[in-house]
Amino acid sequence: MSIDVRAFRHTAGQFVTGVTVIAAEVDGAIKAMTANSFTSVSLDPPLVLFCVGKTTHMGQIVHRANRFSVNILRQDQQNLSTYFAGGWKEPAPPPFTFVNWDGGHRLDGCPAAIGCAVETISEGGDHWLVIGRVLTLYRSEEAFAPLVFHAGRYATLEEREP
Repeated sequence: MSIDVRAFRHTAGQFVTGVTVIAAEVDGAIKAMTANSFTSVSLDPPLVLFCVGKTTHMGQIVHRANRFSVNILRQDQQNLSTYFAGGWKEPAPPPFTFVNWDGGHRLDGCPAAIGCAVETISEGGDHWLVIGRVLTLYRSEEAFAPLVFHAGRYATLEEREP
């Protein structure tokens, strides 16, 4: 049975995901990409996973990175997600900075981040599956609405009672 790639993408897109920016220093420069293919893998030891297309810029350099950070975005950071996904249409990028941190480079203003050492990189079809060993955590004390993605577009979560 042959699965239509477009139909698979649309069907898998029905799963709601959060949005992150993965950042890594390679050859002295910070490289970053938007990823919604991120998940925790293990609590003991603490491991996380993200997927990156092999033909993307990050996919071509990820093997040269020793560490990476997973920066979890707030709902009002959609412009950063669009920029790091390569969809930014404006002449100047949106304002952002990376701060040096125990976990590598953290996107300033993100409400949470996970700093990792690259544990393994495996093939997964047309993507690399990157597993990181968690080294450090950052979490803002401020409440925030997360940036989420569903059915090929950004979405919002309704307010929940505390």
